[in-house]
Amino acid sequence: MPTSGKAKKLEEQLKGLCDEQYAEFGAKLIPNIERESILGVRAPELKRIAKDMSDDAGWFLHQLPHRWHEENMLHAYLLCGMKDFGQALEETERFLPYVTNWAVCDSLSPKAFGKQAEKLVGKIERWMADDHEYKVRFGISMLMRHFLDERFEQSQLRQVAALQREEYYIKMMQAWYFATALAKQWDATIKCLQNDVTDDWVKRKSIQKALESYRVSAEHKELLRKLRKNLG
Repeated sequence: MPTSGKAKKLEEQLKGLCDEQYAEFGAKLIPNIERESILGVRAPELKRIAKDMSDDAGWFLHQLPHRWHEENMLHAYLLCGMKDFGQALEETERFLPYVTNWAVCDSLSPKAFGKQAEKLVGKIERWMADDHEYKVRFGISMLMRHFLDERFEQSQLRQVAALQREEYYIKMMQAWYFATALAKQWDATIKCLQNDVTDDWVKRKSIQKALESYRVSAEHKELLRKLRKNLG
């Protein structure tokens, strides 16, 4: 089937799964994209479609930019399912400039990166230094997902702490990263939060998220409350 026919068939499939109420709900969660671009297709349906078309997705992956938010989500899910590291990285690099919201950004986490994440170090540094808001957010998310366990290094904490960006969705990802790091690497992270994080908003939001986490002990939460109180 020609590419145009496949694209039309996919669009008809997506429109057939529209849920107007869900579209309105999604628009409230992602206020920085146009409401008209949201069809209202739920994630399980998009993941099912991604699985069905995974063997013949090349035509779709090269049709950028996409028209619908759901197409961007579908694109992210297709990349998540890729098994080859090199292919997943190449396609991720090509897709990132077109990511315009947190939902697509946070859905993009290729499984192929997991076993070879050490190969991402240089890329993560470049993503976090980029002007593009969601490349930065994605870079932090890769550190959070793949470098807070056996690959952890204290320099990574300072790398995230050193980011001085005003974009809300970057700051939120910094806070999410530090809250997760407090649960996994307490000693190094609490020192970093006290000494290296100069943005009080990020510091407060990190503490708030950690206090809401079941993975942070009661004793540690008490120390975090004291730190928050000292912030004024």
